[in-house]
Amino acid sequence: MQQLCPDLWQTTAEHPFGPDVTTHAYLWRGPAGNVLFYNTGLAEEIEALAPLGGVAWQYLSHRDEVSPSLAAIHARFGTRLRCHALEAPAAQAVTPVEATFDATHVPLPGLEVIPTPGHTVGSTCFRVQGAAGIYLFTGDSLFPDGDGWSTYVGTDQRATLADSLDRLRTPTPALVLASAARHPHGYRAVDGPQWQRILDTAIGDLR
Repeated sequence: MQQLCPDLWQTTAEHPFGPDVTTHAYLWRGPAGNVLFYNTGLAEEIEALAPLGGVAWQYLSHRDEVSPSLAAIHARFGTRLRCHALEAPAAQAVTPVEATFDATHVPLPGLEVIPTPGHTVGSTCFRVQGAAGIYLFTGDSLFPDGDGWSTYVGTDQRATLADSLDRLRTPTPALVLASAARHPHGYRAVDGPQWQRILDTAIGDLR
């Protein structure tokens, strides 16, 4: 477990999709309680969440984050799992889903849920007002890839994902944190002009 900001921690890297792809989960200490974004399958990382206050809510960005560890996290902390309604069947096969959604909304202070279909039909990004600025959790919709950025999407969903990414232009994030990445850290700090260039390039490639 690594602390990135006063209110943000990153779990140890995992490689469920091969040695070149890293995945992480992120714990945000929000004003209403601790929120875990994505998922970790490491038992020692689940236990490391306990001294940080455990997990009140867990948000999945899409179905690829489903694993048996969802049930372990729920059993350990009584976590309330939430995800897009179209991703819920995969999660419900492992553990109960407390709530689903299908539209942009603010379920907790400082947290905005933004459905961004494309990578999957129910892929979702999360925008957090954190202690060090805005944290944007992009799932697998946009991720660090070496020195650049990439998307992963089927041919028939490229225009859908382009439209979804366009919704992320403002406000500018301070940190962009992916679920899976071809990058050892899985996240990057950005500024306003840089973020616009990243999105322009990604959207242009998709269109």
